[in-house]
Amino acid sequence: MSKKAWIIFAAVTVFVLAGLVFLSRNNQVDVSSVDDAKIIAASTANGNIADHVYGPTSGKTMLIEYGDFQCPACGSAYPNLKELTTEFKDKLTFVFRNLPLTSIHPNARAGAAAAEAAGLQGKYWEMHDKLYENQNDWSNSATDQRTSIFEGYARAVGVKDIAKFKADMSNKNVNDKINFDMALAKKIGASATPTLLLNGKKIESDVWADKAKFKAEIEDALK
Repeated sequence: MSKKAWIIFAAVTVFVLAGLVFLSRNNQVDVSSVDDAKIIAASTANGNIADHVYGPTSGKTMLIEYGDFQCPACGSAYPNLKELTTEFKDKLTFVFRNLPLTSIHPNARAGAAAAEAAGLQGKYWEMHDKLYENQNDWSNSATDQRTSIFEGYARAVGVKDIAKFKADMSNKNVNDKINFDMALAKKIGASATPTLLLNGKKIESDVWADKAKFKAEIEDALK
């Protein structure tokens, strides 16, 4: 390569790297003053989309999941979580936050966007459940296929305006909400999914994978 070509190559490389740094900095969300142990209300920082809460909003016992809809471990945790959060729905506050690990799960962020878009029409938990219950059917789909699949799920769970749902999947507010949740995960050091916190205490996989152990942990926290 000639000296002139090297100079051009170096200049282009610097420009690209500078652009990536700029984008990275501008995608950062400042959550330093956010109390991640409490239910987070809607604000401009999270795209005016509040925490998704199942159970009492004023409960003293809170279970928070940082989850990835494409993650096989999250899929494995889902049945016990569903059963126990339903059983204790009058006492236990369950919050789900997005942590799509896109480096290993390329459809995870799209899944999160589908849940958030359904949530804008009052069907968040229905879509949350649908995605986990059918994880194997969409997790390895191509981009054009997964969109059609998600639209089908939206219809199945009762989303009325499918055109709006499809548009909302790429909505800035939905994107901001996912970025906000990911920033919270980074703040607490959550790098794997599912990360489950029961009143701030991390629940290890040997517990959440065993329904009896998991139930005992919840009952103990409720005392």
